[in-house]
Amino acid sequence: MSGFQVEVCDLHKRYMTAPDQYLDALAGVSLTAPEASVGAVMGPSGSGKSTLLHLIGAMDAADSGSIRVGDIDVTALSRREQTAYRRRIGFVFQRFHLLAALTVADNVSAPVLPHRTTFDKHQRALELLAAVGLEGREQSLPSRLSGGQQQRVAIARALINQPGLLLADEPTGNLDSHTGIDIIDLLVRLRDEHGMTVLIATHDSAVASRCDYMIQLLDGEIEAQAPTT
Repeated sequence: MSGFQVEVCDLHKRYMTAPDQYLDALAGVSLTAPEASVGAVMGPSGSGKSTLLHLIGAMDAADSGSIRVGDIDVTALSRREQTAYRRRIGFVFQRFHLLAALTVADNVSAPVLPHRTTFDKHQRALELLAAVGLEGREQSLPSRLSGGQQQRVAIARALINQPGLLLADEPTGNLDSHTGIDIIDLLVRLRDEHGMTVLIATHDSAVASRCDYMIQLLDGEIEAQAPTT
C-alpha cells in the first residue's frame, strides 16, 4: 500500500443546535497531511477534531470548501462513490465497535466479507493479527481481551483493505496512558512498514508527541500547525 496525501481547503461545517441556532464546527480549516505522515489533530472537546475526520472520511458532508485525498475530490463524490471511497481508507474509533459474537479473526475480516477481494480474507486477517501482536488469539472472543488488545483488533480490522489513509478518532480515549502510548507506537510502526498516511484526533499531548506534526484546533479554527520534533 502507499499513503495518500490529504489536502483540505477552506472547510466549513455548521450544525443546527436549535431552531435558528447554529454551531460552527469548522470555520475555514485548511491543512495538508503529507503522504505517509502521522499527524495529530489536537484540541479540547468541541473543537472540531471529530468533525474534521468525519468529513475527510466522507461520513458527513461539508457545507463548503474542498477535501482531496490522493487523486480523489471527496467533496464531489456521489453517495455510491462515497461508499467505494470509504473502502479505500481505514477508521479506528475510541469505542472499539467489535462484534461480541464473532471471534477476533472474524471481526477483522468482517468489513470485506460481503465483497469480492483479490486476497484470501481469512489469511489476511491472520497476518494482520500477527502484525498487531495478537498471534494466538485469533479464535478468542472480544470479551476475553483487554481494552488495549481490543483496540489492536480494531486497528487490524481497519487495515484489512490495505488503506492509503487511516483515520483514528481518539483511539486511546478508553485506555490507560501506558496502553494508549503502546497503541500510538503501533500505528507509527505500521505506517513505517506500509507507508500509509495516518491522522489521529486526540486531546492527549503525550499521544501527539509520538506523531510527525501537530495541528491545534480551537472553536473550529486552526490555532497552530507545527512539527513535533
